[in-house]
Amino acid sequence: MSKKYSSNQFLKGAMVLTIAALVTKILSAVYRVPFQNIVGDIGFYIYQQVYPFYGIAIALSTYGFPVIISKMVAEKLEEDDEEGAKKVAVTSFLFLCLVGMTWFLTVYFGAGVIARWMGDPLLKPLIQVISLSFLLLAPLSVIRGYYQGKEDMVPTAVSQVTEQAIRVATILVFSTILVSEGYSLYMTGNGALFGSITGGLGGVLVLFSFVTARREKLFSRKYLSLPVGYVHIWSRLLKNGTAICVSAMLLVLFQFVDSFNVYSLLLSSGMEAESAKTWKGIYDRGQPFVQLGTVVATSLSLTIVPLVTNAYLKRRDALVKEYSQLALKISITVGFAATLGIINIMVPTNTMLFENALGSKVIAVFCLSIFFSCLILTFSGIFQGIGKIYYPAFCILMGIIVKYVGNVCLIPVMGIMGASVSTVVSLSLIAIIMVSSLRRRFPIRFLTLSFYKPLLMGGVAMTIGLQGLFWIYATLLDKGMPARPLSVLFSLGGVCIGGLIFLTVFLRGNVLSREDISFLPFGSKWVWLMNKVQPNNK
Repeated sequence: MSKKYSSNQFLKGAMVLTIAALVTKILSAVYRVPFQNIVGDIGFYIYQQVYPFYGIAIALSTYGFPVIISKMVAEKLEEDDEEGAKKVAVTSFLFLCLVGMTWFLTVYFGAGVIARWMGDPLLKPLIQVISLSFLLLAPLSVIRGYYQGKEDMVPTAVSQVTEQAIRVATILVFSTILVSEGYSLYMTGNGALFGSITGGLGGVLVLFSFVTARREKLFSRKYLSLPVGYVHIWSRLLKNGTAICVSAMLLVLFQFVDSFNVYSLLLSSGMEAESAKTWKGIYDRGQPFVQLGTVVATSLSLTIVPLVTNAYLKRRDALVKEYSQLALKISITVGFAATLGIINIMVPTNTMLFENALGSKVIAVFCLSIFFSCLILTFSGIFQGIGKIYYPAFCILMGIIVKYVGNVCLIPVMGIMGASVSTVVSLSLIAIIMVSSLRRRFPIRFLTLSFYKPLLMGGVAMTIGLQGLFWIYATLLDKGMPARPLSVLFSLGGVCIGGLIFLTVFLRGNVLSREDISFLPFGSKWVWLMNKVQPNNK
């Protein structure tokens, strides 16, 4: 009997996976705030220099290889070939063991060279610790991909949340203990990075518990021999998995470039080592802002991508165009509102989260990345949905080159602000290229005056409201009120007030129809809100 699933079951599984991804991304962004409060800007610099290696490992084991494995497993199950599906999984496991070992050996034994390229030889032991995470690539990727191919998303979801929760707990506990015991910030960073190992092991144990409980016998001896056509399986994993990973690693790859040359460029421009580390740590405060802003925006716009894929497979180009246009509208709207809102309340929010307002202008410019990242991630999803998985990866790699060159040209002239500017310029170029390409494929109408007008009016109204709030905040600070409690009040109040003002003005513009809004998560709630702000529209 063929292993088929209803579309309802598939949608439930996709929702489970989406919620798990949302939880893990929020955890990944939020923990940086207490961690920075514990270790300070220099300790944050140390951690962030090495973090991109973990970001690469997590992208490979969560987004890249599991997706390709799931497709190959699903193909076998459609042919009633249960054993073939297990052989695909085991063959993939053998290949990814080689990939993981290659990454581990390269990073571990190259740690000294990498640390010198970064301009800080003291980072060598930290890079060696993080290299161990690549050894967990095979079991994490294969078991997740196997169950996703069976349209069972629960093992993947539970393992992702467990992995991230254990990792965050380890980071915060170890850093607190090591700092209180008087260990150096580099040793503290080492302890924090050990969280990637404990988290990964927790994820592996969860996945193996599912295999055992369901008596899959996935790794039994009869499946361990390489099947006929294993080269084709390995080739698909290498090419397609890598392409999807590059798209998923957009922000991580930009952090990777910054790790390699921001600190060394600050040194070469004449800044003292201690100051360069501090300013790199302050610049890295922008990462949680961008992560959270991007998660919120893309979690809305990417809900439309499966509709694009379905329409494309049915060769309904008019629907592809319509859904792509809707995804673009939502991405622009939410990305614009999140970016503008964060910039307007940057000073109190920076103080609330990181104890002071240092680098607020640098972080505000960096937060322009939210808008362009939302567009890029949305378009990447659309391109992958229509089978063009290599194109987003190509665009992103081109952007990485621009980012590297931008750092080299701008940091000696503008200091740490140059890193923010080069990030924004690079991301904007990627977004423009993707938009142009999609318009050539499916002539999309967008960015018309009727769309822009309520969007800009909402932005202006929100800015006026938040700047008025900021004036009150600055006045109270001048009168001697304590900065951090005040910043908490005005930051959280600013989010609520700014969001309410923007939504009220924008929704009254009637740019999005009730049908459009119904596609979003909690669509009925959004429609209810639209009815409230548009009482005369039926």
